[in-house]
Amino acid sequence: MIPTRTITTQAATGALTGLALGDALGFPTEFDDVPSILATCGPWRQMPLPQPALVSDDTQMTLALGRGIRTAMDRGPLTPERLVGPVRQEFVAWLHSPDNNRAPGGTCLTACGLLDSDRPWQEASRTGSKGCGADMRVAPVGLVPGLSEEQRSGAAQLQAALTHGHPTALAASDLMAHAVHLLAQGAEPTGLVGLLRSYAYENGSRYRKRWLGDLWRYAGDPSPEAYIRRGWDECLDALARVQDALRAPSPETDPCEATGDGWIAEEALATALHCFLLFPGEPVTALRRAACTRGDSDSLACLTGALAGAHMGAGAWPREWSERIEYRSDLLSLAALWDA
Repeated sequence: MIPTRTITTQAATGALTGLALGDALGFPTEFDDVPSILATCGPWRQMPLPQPALVSDDTQMTLALGRGIRTAMDRGPLTPERLVGPVRQEFVAWLHSPDNNRAPGGTCLTACGLLDSDRPWQEASRTGSKGCGADMRVAPVGLVPGLSEEQRSGAAQLQAALTHGHPTALAASDLMAHAVHLLAQGAEPTGLVGLLRSYAYENGSRYRKRWLGDLWRYAGDPSPEAYIRRGWDECLDALARVQDALRAPSPETDPCEATGDGWIAEEALATALHCFLLFPGEPVTALRRAACTRGDSDSLACLTGALAGAHMGAGAWPREWSERIEYRSDLLSLAALWDA
C-alpha cells in the first residue's frame, strides 16, 4: 500500500496559483543556459519573482482549458461531446486574443488556426508533434472533482489531441492529470513515480475511442493499440529516468541533465517530477530549481508548481508572490469552484 495523507485543502487554489507562479518565474529564463541565468538572477535558491509577474501562454492556455471544462460541466456530466466544443472555442479565442503575445508554441498556433473552421478536430491535430504544449495546460483536468478515471483520462488525452496528436503528448498529459489528482487526494510524493508507472502499464494498450475517435488513423499506425502504445512506452522510459535520478539526488545539478530539457512532452513531465520530488516540502525551492534550468524553464516550473500546489494547497505559496501574479482573479475563480 502507498501511504496517503488526508485530502489536500484548497488543492485547486494551490495548483493553479503554483503553475502560474512557476510560469512567471521561468518565463524570463526560458531560452538561457544556467550560467546566464545565475549571472542575471544571482544564486538560484534566491531567485526573485519578476516584477511584474507576467505569465506565458502556458497559463493562458491552462485558463482556456479550465473555462472550457467549466462550460462543458455546466451542461451536465463530462463527456467528449460536451467537452470538444467549449474547449475548441476557448483555444480559438486564445489564438485571436491580443494578449497572445507570450512566445506561444508553433504547434498550438497552427492547430488552433485549423480548429477555427468547420473541419473535424482530428484534422486539425498535429499528430507528429509531442511538444510540451499539451501537458503544460492539463492540470485542471486533475483538479475537477467527481470525475471517474475514464473521464479524467479521456479528457486529458482529448484536450492534448486538439493540438498535439502524437501519442506521447496524450500519454504525458494523462499522466500529469493523474499525478495532480493523486497529490490532491493525499498521495505521498515518495510513492508518486511508482503509482504513475503502474498507471502507465495498466493503460499501455488502451485506446480511448470514445474520446479520440479515429485520431490514430491520421498518425499512420497499423492499429489504435499500436498508436497509443508508442506514447505510453516513451513515458515509461521517462519515468524510469526520474527514478534513476532520485536514487542519488543532486539538487545543485541542472535537473535537465538527467531527465531532459522539457521541450517535448515526456521530458517536461519527467523533469517537473524530478524538480518537485527533489524538494517535496519546499515548494518555492522546487519552483526556483525548475526555473533555473537550461531547458523549457517556464513550462518546467509551471508543471512543478502544479504538482507542488496540489500536494500542499494554497498555503504553499508566499502571499507576497501569489497576490501579484497575472490573471490572479481568473485563477482563483476557477480554483474556488473546484475547491468547493
